[in-house]
Amino acid sequence: MKRQLILEDGTIMIGDAFGGETDKIGEVVFNTGMTGYQEILSDPSYCGQIITMTYPLIGNYGINRDDFESIIPSLSGLIVKEVADFPSNWRSGFSLDEYMKIKNIPGISGIDTRKLTRMIRERGTVKGVICSISKDPEMMLHQVRATVLPKNQVQKVSVKKAYPSPGRGHRVIVVDFGMKHGILRELNNRDCDVIVVPHNTTAEEIMNLSPDGIMLTNGPGNPENVPEAIKMIKEVLGQVPLFGICLGHQLFALACGAETEKMKFGHRGSNHPVKDLLTGKVALTSQNHGYTVSPDSVIGTDMEITHIALNDGTVEGLKHKKFDAFTVQYHPEASPGPEDANYLFDQFITMIEQAKLKEAAAL
Repeated sequence: MKRQLILEDGTIMIGDAFGGETDKIGEVVFNTGMTGYQEILSDPSYCGQIITMTYPLIGNYGINRDDFESIIPSLSGLIVKEVADFPSNWRSGFSLDEYMKIKNIPGISGIDTRKLTRMIRERGTVKGVICSISKDPEMMLHQVRATVLPKNQVQKVSVKKAYPSPGRGHRVIVVDFGMKHGILRELNNRDCDVIVVPHNTTAEEIMNLSPDGIMLTNGPGNPENVPEAIKMIKEVLGQVPLFGICLGHQLFALACGAETEKMKFGHRGSNHPVKDLLTGKVALTSQNHGYTVSPDSVIGTDMEITHIALNDGTVEGLKHKKFDAFTVQYHPEASPGPEDANYLFDQFITMIEQAKLKEAAAL
């Protein structure tokens, strides 16, 4: 069965249908990862987006029970050059097509993904729709152009009620803006006593949980659309150590007086090189974001830039000059991707331990 991809600039691409039998409008983006499509599909940061995979064959190792980053996927659709019909891997439980049918996610294959990626790189991300070949292109194009992309993605993917993930170590409050489960896994591996709370939890409510540290997670969309989180960060800053990832990094920057801006086509992939300005070391990182912190806006704040992207020089890490707080734009939990930056979780734990020692010495 044929299916069509229609972009807001009038481009129409015809391909083969797979996955859910539904029409979906979303922001068309691209991801350069060669593997890790299961983690990408289940990453809440893709809420409302149609993902183009630049690697030509997707689905060759199927879908397994272990590698999900969320239970309910939030993306709007998937575009691939070729989808593997018969996956081969000992962990595989479903084919990609079967999984996307279960979750009602539309997919389209047989698309020239190189051409589409070049278009996005040249013109920036665009709105588009994956729809049945039977739909009138002019009508669907009008619908795409008339659609206003939602601004409440964080509200959609954030947990609605707080829940614990018990441990015997440090108490870490994880503020969920669209948390990947890999973050929770890394904290659990360090025996942290974790409490996951909704995105709109107040500073008072967080501090009433007696945290040793606060984690700000990744999430979708524009950080300026989450003003309640910016207010919360301003109020908790300096009370306990804080670690932010991706959207958490951007929210931290806004709370400290910097500015963010939308990128032309963003960073989405699992091999982005990032340089640590303190050590000079370079780590390969997993990234997924369409907004970035403006470097000039950091000047004059109480923050310093700690990491930069080697591909384009954008801000990849920040540290507060007075308080125990640091953030990174990339994903140190490595889901999917390399584990080069995993040490940042240990750095966070060390910061918590040192803060406790200072507090004990002051008594």
